[in-house]
Amino acid sequence: MIAIAVDDEPIALDIVKTHAARVPFVDLAASFTNAFDAIGYLQHNPVDLIFLDIKMPDISGIDFVNTLSNPPMVVFTTAYSEHAVKGFELNAVDFLLKPFSLSRFLKACNKAHELYLLRGKTEQVPPASSVFIKDGYEQIKVELNDILFVEAAGNYTKIHLLNGKLLSTRVTVNDMQLLLPERSFIRTHRAFIVAKDKVDRFDRTQIIIGEHIIPVGGTYAQSLPLLG
Repeated sequence: MIAIAVDDEPIALDIVKTHAARVPFVDLAASFTNAFDAIGYLQHNPVDLIFLDIKMPDISGIDFVNTLSNPPMVVFTTAYSEHAVKGFELNAVDFLLKPFSLSRFLKACNKAHELYLLRGKTEQVPPASSVFIKDGYEQIKVELNDILFVEAAGNYTKIHLLNGKLLSTRVTVNDMQLLLPERSFIRTHRAFIVAKDKVDRFDRTQIIIGEHIIPVGGTYAQSLPLLG
């Protein structure tokens, strides 16, 4: 899914760039601090999604969208909540109120992705085979097939892998649930997400993956049939 970002504040653009780099199905192809430059880009390049600030000099994000005869999907970003109604009147996919978290950004991206697929462009989006996990100041590429399960551990999140594990203080289990594809992973406890194809056996109280025993939370037990 090809995206661009438009915001007159460079710091706000950097936040969108950083978050977008964590989402495997979003390709942020360009970013602009000037809405008119973005219009020129849209005239010559395919774009599926715009992350668009509303309050900008010269032209607002609302007016920007109204100038487009066939606008892409739009996720509005703004520090002013009173603009939300106008944004949704334009059938915006979502409305992000600054400052927004990575998990909230991921939620907006997932909504856009679902709409993108419904529009019949599935063939353009091969399933992601890896994700990037924040570890300190680094982004570490992790193959989805290598993940056994994810565990919350105090101030850390542990990603248990086929060969070892990765500790991260920058990603929560909730973030990981949004990042990992539902076709392959399932939340079984407030502190655990497991890879469906790595489960050896399970019952209503626990899941076994190799030598690991993973609890099943009461509110998540109803999801266990999805493992079958």
